[in-house]
Amino acid sequence: MINAMTPENVRQSVELGVANDPRWARVLARDRTADGTFWYSVATTGVYCRPSCPSRAANPKNVQMHVTLADAKATGFRPCKRCHPDGPSIDAENVAIVARACRLIEESEEEPSLNALAKAVGRSASYFHRSFKAVTGLTPKDYAAAHRASKVREGLASGSSVTEAIYDAGYNSSGRFYEKSTDMLGMTPTQFKTGGTNEEIRFALGQTSLGAILVASSKKGVASILLGNDPDALLRQLQDRFPKAKLIGADKDYEGLVARVVGFIEAPQIGLDLPLDVRGTAFQRRVWQALQEIPVGQTVSYTEIAQRIGSPKAVRAVAGACAANNLAVAIPCHRVVRNDGALSGYAWGVERKKVLLDREGARTQ
Repeated sequence: MINAMTPENVRQSVELGVANDPRWARVLARDRTADGTFWYSVATTGVYCRPSCPSRAANPKNVQMHVTLADAKATGFRPCKRCHPDGPSIDAENVAIVARACRLIEESEEEPSLNALAKAVGRSASYFHRSFKAVTGLTPKDYAAAHRASKVREGLASGSSVTEAIYDAGYNSSGRFYEKSTDMLGMTPTQFKTGGTNEEIRFALGQTSLGAILVASSKKGVASILLGNDPDALLRQLQDRFPKAKLIGADKDYEGLVARVVGFIEAPQIGLDLPLDVRGTAFQRRVWQALQEIPVGQTVSYTEIAQRIGSPKAVRAVAGACAANNLAVAIPCHRVVRNDGALSGYAWGVERKKVLLDREGARTQ
């Protein structure tokens, strides 16, 4: 005998179906990464929502899942006023706001204040500051400083005088620039313009299970960590990068720093905390900052890094920044993989990349 489905049986079946649906767990977690992948409607309130909706969780028996926004609208319900499911997600809005603020910073002759930027994008100063840091990994002030540093480097490299480069970068007084010039350039502006003349770079060579290693530092911090098969080739790379600097080797005290780096390569779990002299464009520094936030044992894709820094379409540029990294393991570009999890290029060889990730316990393909 076949038992007929009663209204109560149907209700319980629907409720259990939603409660067991993996999408419901994402709704309960208010998972922003699920926004745009599905929607849900609530019969008792007559609204449809996005997964990250901050409203109080509904009873599953009153919920229906929808694969598309059109399906959600077809219920005849109205869009939720709290999560605005018809428009872009909060994260997408924040990325757009931060991208606009970055353009404003880059196009301004002088560094705009936090309040001026927040007003220009229609947000409170505190909300804007949090959003900017979350998207780019930098505060608006740090981003502006990095952008101006990049403009100064470009000006000095193109042949401009130090004074011209300072004012073209938006500094309204040379005094303000010189207060931070050494931190910004890693040397004095004149030294930078002349290829590092008289700058002292201490270095030492060592050996690891991955081959030769060269570590070099300026007065500011570690400026290069290079890996390879030939120690002489590594030294030539250092000389090419600092053609007019004074290279100082055979320093017993400095060789202790190399030992710390070697120890980290052999056992990544011990950590590596070193003062760094990071030299690059504003975009490269944003990428490298994001790389430093990847925990040991984890990997991310180039696409995810592009999204984290607020430039989701700049995947190729992210790959280029990884390739331009001169601080192996300290800025862990080896933790960036392709979207499918497979290993891709690595400045010091894919085999070294695989060994580093294996030692960190990261899952790779």
